[in-house]
Amino acid sequence: MVERETVVEAAVALIGVVLFYVIVIGGASVSGSSLGESGALTVLAGIVVFVVSMAGAGWWLSTQYD
Repeated sequence: MVERETVVEAAVALIGVVLFYVIVIGGASVSGSSLGESGALTVLAGIVVFVVSMAGAGWWLSTQYD
C-alpha cells in the first residue's frame, strides 16, 4: 500500500504541473497563431508561478512531517 505522505506529495506536484500547463497553454491560445509580446509574458508568468508554487509546496510539505 502506498503511504499517505507519498500520495500527498504526488498530488501537490501534479497540481503544480497542471497549473503551469493551464497558464502556458491558456496564454498561448489567447495570443493567436504567433507568440507575441503578451504570449511571451504569459509564458514567463507561468514559469514564475510554477517555480514559486513548487517552492511554497516544498516548504509546506517539509513542515507537515515535523
